[in-house]
Amino acid sequence: MPVLVITGTGTEVGKTVTTAAVAAAALAAGRSVAVLKAAQTGVRPDERGDADEVARLAGAVTAEEVARYPEPLAPGTAARRAGMAPVQPQEVAERAAKLAAGHDLVLVEGAGGLLVRFDAAGGTLADAARSLGAPVLIVAQAGLGTLNATELTARELRRRGLEPFGVVIGSWPAEPDLATRCNVADLPEVSGAPLLGALPSGAGSLPPAGFRASAPGWLSPRLDGTWDAEAFRAREGA
Repeated sequence: MPVLVITGTGTEVGKTVTTAAVAAAALAAGRSVAVLKAAQTGVRPDERGDADEVARLAGAVTAEEVARYPEPLAPGTAARRAGMAPVQPQEVAERAAKLAAGHDLVLVEGAGGLLVRFDAAGGTLADAARSLGAPVLIVAQAGLGTLNATELTARELRRRGLEPFGVVIGSWPAEPDLATRCNVADLPEVSGAPLLGALPSGAGSLPPAGFRASAPGWLSPRLDGTWDAEAFRAREGA
């Protein structure tokens, strides 16, 4: 698995913190890691972006962006409004492949959901994943409404000939309600992919040393961690 593409079911689902956790677990397992942000929006040239945040939390990763746009919009819209060249899926794939030549693992983080448009031609993160032949990890919300979004994302991946690598819950609340607890069992059923982890709410606010020490416990062995889905389900009453 030299390249893993990470997408969310939407915005603000914990995608960047999940990317950092996957990177931290891989580093702890002795692997070299690069993180590539396909399109960073909503930050000025002198501000820290998502790839920088992954590096802050995870540690010694190579952090790069393909493009950066100032307004917090879909990449294609942000590029158009800024009068800048849009991101091309093939460009993302080429940058990831180049990084893969020098790293054990490359994490390609998307912007928003799977079908957020990069350009006027409708290019998306899914197109980049298909060019790479890379598996796609889905970061999902924990609560009510997540089943529909997660199933749609998984179905679209398969429609494009891509297999979901698994699902990670990007933010697990301290006091989950009934729907949230039930989703532990339902998410793998609707996605047809294994549940590979759950990050506690507020994980990104931990000091970097604490984040790195804890990250393997949030992720399954398939992501270099120690998290067990059945034990988690039993503990949370799901």
